[in-house]
Amino acid sequence: MISRRVMILSVLASGAPWPRLSEARSIPETAQALVELAAERAHRPYSAPMRAMIPPFDRLDYDSYRGVRPLPGKAGDISIGDKFRADLLPPGWLFYKGVDIALPGHDTAFAPDMFSYDPQLVSPPAAEAVAAQMGFSGLRLRTPLNMPEVWDEVLVMQGASYFRALARDTVYGLSARALALGTGGPEPEEFPHTEAIRVFSADDRVHFGCLIDSPRASAALIVTLMPGEVTRMDCALHLFPRVSLADVGIAPLTSMFQHNALGPARIDDFRPAVHDSDLLVIENGMGEQLWRPLANPARLEVSAFRDAGPRGFGLVQSPTRFAAFKDAEAAYHRRPSAWVRPLEDWGAGAVMLVEIPTENEFADNIVAFWRPDAPLEPGGHVFRYRLDWLPPGPEPLTVADLPFRLARMASGVEPNHRTGRLFVLDFASRSGALPDPLPQAVFGPVEGAVIEGVALYPLAETGSMRLSFILTPQEGTSAVELRLSLQGSGGEGMSPVFLHRWTRTEAGGV
Repeated sequence: MISRRVMILSVLASGAPWPRLSEARSIPETAQALVELAAERAHRPYSAPMRAMIPPFDRLDYDSYRGVRPLPGKAGDISIGDKFRADLLPPGWLFYKGVDIALPGHDTAFAPDMFSYDPQLVSPPAAEAVAAQMGFSGLRLRTPLNMPEVWDEVLVMQGASYFRALARDTVYGLSARALALGTGGPEPEEFPHTEAIRVFSADDRVHFGCLIDSPRASAALIVTLMPGEVTRMDCALHLFPRVSLADVGIAPLTSMFQHNALGPARIDDFRPAVHDSDLLVIENGMGEQLWRPLANPARLEVSAFRDAGPRGFGLVQSPTRFAAFKDAEAAYHRRPSAWVRPLEDWGAGAVMLVEIPTENEFADNIVAFWRPDAPLEPGGHVFRYRLDWLPPGPEPLTVADLPFRLARMASGVEPNHRTGRLFVLDFASRSGALPDPLPQAVFGPVEGAVIEGVALYPLAETGSMRLSFILTPQEGTSAVELRLSLQGSGGEGMSPVFLHRWTRTEAGGV
């Protein structure tokens, strides 16, 4: 089923030219050859000549696009090995840029008769229509992910360089991208486009590559996909800048956050929370695990978490119960998390977080990625990483030697402090027992605000601990950065580091 969500940073409907496919018609048969083609592209100016789509693809909207379906045996249900099947997706609606796709053992040249057309939603192409220059909009892969003999979706690549994958017993949520350029910067963002996809082999895993191009860079993303309880993608991004790139985003993740209990909420909604992800988690090069709750800010917010040799970062969907969302249709409690783990030293840089205001759940407004400190100059650069799509919940990402994890984070106006905000954090013990004495809450330096009323005490009802405190911003302060963690008597860390950016709302309140 196609989501109504439209990516708020999307280039999909920008009116950019239809890309060339003549080169991609003979997609290289090996990963190395695809990388060499991307490298060769970078030595030439970017070119994307205009090419028209034939009716009805040129006028599809959300509803009529759903009426165009891959026909089994033509564009749909194509066997690639014993454990995978592929669907070639039609162009149109938001997806007007052509992608040339090659599957082992199959002729995949685009033709309108590869699709069926629901007469109640869309008229079929005229019999004499010529569509030789059109391409598909993307590729969907299916496998028995949840039950034998049921061919579940596991990966969809469609739109710019976006893709989404599923772990076992999850539903589609956040997305990833091959490459980001200019995200969160002062200039309009540049969206690299996947021009070609080549599946090299498929047995118990799928090995494939994507040819990517953009005005300032070309690239090849080489991937090995391994579906399961955790769906794993081992990725190698071979990046070839045409110019110096200071605003590159490596391993970008894109998600949606509307609201939850942490607040302050600007959203009037019957559901207690609405989001695909609620945490940015970082394992930095110093061995700390940072938990930064996501926000729906009043204005665009960009955060940089500087690091050297990061161990990993990801966007996490931490609630796993229906009661956290109370949405029977969206099933937010089953949305996956995504975790990026570098497979080599990425050096100095920063994990970047972009948070964009949104009034509804139909816009992806969260982006996280790695940005190297040094600009990437023309030539070849390789970034190897593992991208895991995980079931929701923070447990898979919790460092084993930390006795406590954050189980609940909430805030609200403190009635006895007209300008203060009450924060309540619940810490769950991994062992189920609380130490005696209890650890201490240690705050980092706070500028522009006062922290008072700090209390840490057991919660007999849950067997956890509750930390509460009041943040009172000083007059004229627009933003406050919080940092705190639990520490033992010897100064040892006993919990992830909690990070939070308080920002003043448009109304000037807390």
